[in-house]
Amino acid sequence: MIDFEEELKNFQPSMEIKEAEKEIQGRDLTDMTDILRHIAQQNNNKNGGWEQ
Repeated sequence: MIDFEEELKNFQPSMEIKEAEKEIQGRDLTDMTDILRHIAQQNNNKNGGWEQ
């Protein structure tokens, strides 16, 4: 059985939307596009350009 009193003690309210947006935007997130750009730049630097 659920102990509602214990659950209420552990309850953490969710962030407000503005706080959540600020937290999300403040993080440095690397996505697949960033990774591919980095790989392409390394390849370009090693080969002096793109191989055909």
